Amino acid sequence: MSAKVIPVLDLRHIQRAAHVPALAEAATGLLSDTLARPLRDLRISVTDRCNFRCVYCMPKEVFDKNYAFLPHAALLSFEEITRIASLFVAHGVEKIRLTGGEPLLRKNLERLVGMLRALPTPSGNELDLTLTTNGSLLARKAQALKDAGLNRVTVSLDSLDDATFKRMNDVDYPVSDVLRGIEEAHRVGLGPIKVNMVVKGGLNDQEILPMARHFKGSPVVLRFIEYMDVGASNGWKMDEVIPSAEVVRRIDQELALVPVAPNYSGETAARWQYADGSGEIGLISSVTQAFCHECTRARLSTEGKLYTCLFATHGHDLRALLREGRSDTEISGAIAHVWEARGDRYSELRRADTTGPLAEGDSTAPRKVEMSYIGG
Repeated sequence: MSAKVIPVLDLRHIQRAAHVPALAEAATGLLSDTLARPLRDLRISVTDRCNFRCVYCMPKEVFDKNYAFLPHAALLSFEEITRIASLFVAHGVEKIRLTGGEPLLRKNLERLVGMLRALPTPSGNELDLTLTTNGSLLARKAQALKDAGLNRVTVSLDSLDDATFKRMNDVDYPVSDVLRGIEEAHRVGLGPIKVNMVVKGGLNDQEILPMARHFKGSPVVLRFIEYMDVGASNGWKMDEVIPSAEVVRRIDQELALVPVAPNYSGETAARWQYADGSGEIGLISSVTQAFCHECTRARLSTEGKLYTCLFATHGHDLRALLREGRSDTEISGAIAHVWEARGDRYSELRRADTTGPLAEGDSTAPRKVEMSYIGG
């Protein structure tokens, strides 16, 4: 937009407010960023808390019993989340994913699902409303979530071997309870269910084939995610990344695979089907095959900050605008201003220099936001 804006604040400051254009225009559903990427997906973190301490996300050494999580008053209320979500939908968002932390720790989450389900869309099409969970509370919550209007779930599961899984979640949680949650989600119709496995070399890469064998022939789509340098606390190293090409090679040696076209433009996972037609897998390759050029995702943190990249170092404070009484038009204009200035392509830049400071972590660089705060 060409309208005059409030003077720019320090971009390095993570607490800064979003900028409100002096003359905000009505949302058209046609926002594009500086690389011509539309705004189509919104990921909403509803809590920064989790009952797991996964080594690649919330390592116990950092997120210990003394870690200061956000106080309840700092969290966006369900009404505030719904109001912001409605403005994103007016700007063209077609899919909303609820994340965390562990989103099912947020009390009465099904009420929020129902509120989001009721949002009208400019096209008249129903929102694609999804949720990512570690599965620990899914068995008891699946029916209520389905009844409230949730379409489907994605479950994080990094191993079928109890000892390996417990090493990764670091809270002695058994695999059987997660599998029970997946079964219940399937029973109530929260599908197609996706299961995400983060593959970390030397920790769980021996579980690639057992996971593939287990879910082959089921309605579950198993997706393998390259271990990523999200946040600043997971001790990421390039030599612990198992490239997606290697995952495909290992599976294909025993269970023949054929590539499949993406379901839609901007899909994060490259699709492969078993040659015998008994299901498919996905590969999310943010490290070795960056897909920034098709990224259409915005992220809303637990306390209402808008992030335009999973690897962001700062956010834009929409909660401040809400709580100081700004109008929908002003907040909508701020969202448009942020997205139209977006030029993020971290993974492409990291891939261009996988041996330098950007890959291994640079203590002089701005601190990246933690995945537990922003959602995966």
